[in-house]
Amino acid sequence: MSVSIRLRREGTTNTPYYKVVVADSRSPRDGKFIEIIGTYDPKKQGHNSTLKLDRIEHWISKGAQPSDTVRSLIKKNRAVASPSAPEASSTASATPAAAAV
Repeated sequence: MSVSIRLRREGTTNTPYYKVVVADSRSPRDGKFIEIIGTYDPKKQGHNSTLKLDRIEHWISKGAQPSDTVRSLIKKNRAVASPSAPEASSTASATPAAAAV
């Protein structure tokens, strides 16, 4: 069974809304799926997707292939998630120095 990570369209006419799902590649776009691992709202400005990155890593390690759009969403979510951690450590190291003065 070939598994893919792709978008499932929901919403109404002219108001698309997508769920990121893990599905058998033979099933239809809006058909059966194995797991919902995120959402994507293309009409929303700014950060318009939420993904469970740990579950995505799990499925990719099992051989699931993300679609081009999902691959782009994963890259954007990783970029948003990773810069916040170094900022927190730099403010934590600056706080003791300010307290010592």
